[in-house]
Amino acid sequence: MRNDEDTVYTLIHSPLVGGLTWTLVAQELSARGYPVAVPHLADQATSPLPLWQQQAESVAQALDHLSPGQGVVLVAHSGAGPLLPAISQALNHPVQAYVFVDAGLPRDRASRLDLMYAEDPDWAAQFHQELRQGHTYPTWTEADLIEIIPDAELRRALLAELYPRGLPFYSEPLPVFAGWPEAPCAYLKLSGFYDNVAAQARQRNWLGREMPGAPFPMLVEPVAFTGLLLATMKDLLERAV
Repeated sequence: MRNDEDTVYTLIHSPLVGGLTWTLVAQELSARGYPVAVPHLADQATSPLPLWQQQAESVAQALDHLSPGQGVVLVAHSGAGPLLPAISQALNHPVQAYVFVDAGLPRDRASRLDLMYAEDPDWAAQFHQELRQGHTYPTWTEADLIEIIPDAELRRALLAELYPRGLPFYSEPLPVFAGWPEAPCAYLKLSGFYDNVAAQARQRNWLGREMPGAPFPMLVEPVAFTGLLLATMKDLLERAV
């Protein structure tokens, strides 16, 4: 089953990095004839609005050019996962499916720290203390990523887009509106770090798929990842019928 030609694959990067995460997959989807968008999650610390609201509205603004009835598939990587309900609320377009890619799951009014505590209390407590001391995350270096992203140009481009965040980002509560999810969901697990989260998705009866290997296959194996994403959507849409 081919996804409807009016449906836009909306690839949402983590708030800790930039749109480069999805650039190669977006090119592959476009080459295969699928409409695609890679909105930039934008926010300003000086704004009176919560960070999550600014980020959700930035996605909505990036899709303003679409026709009113045009549907979207929201595909979120990593820290963008908990934002999907808020993004959906901000949109003027129907969401046809949600795909979480090694991403956290939304829980109403839970902060990212809350989600970390639920997964690994000891690690979260240590991380929380570091944030209280003024540290920010991520602080990746080339040495940290050299085995994950072998291509030097891509690796340096990813590092150039890093957006280290402090306590206000990790501690703000994120909303989930009543009735969410209103569309089918799938979970794509890439790394063992998200084993427990993927298990939670299965408990919610979401469709689950895996692509073992590098945490950034979108950059390292974009063709294979795009094939997995499209196959997952095919299964998800057939399952929803």
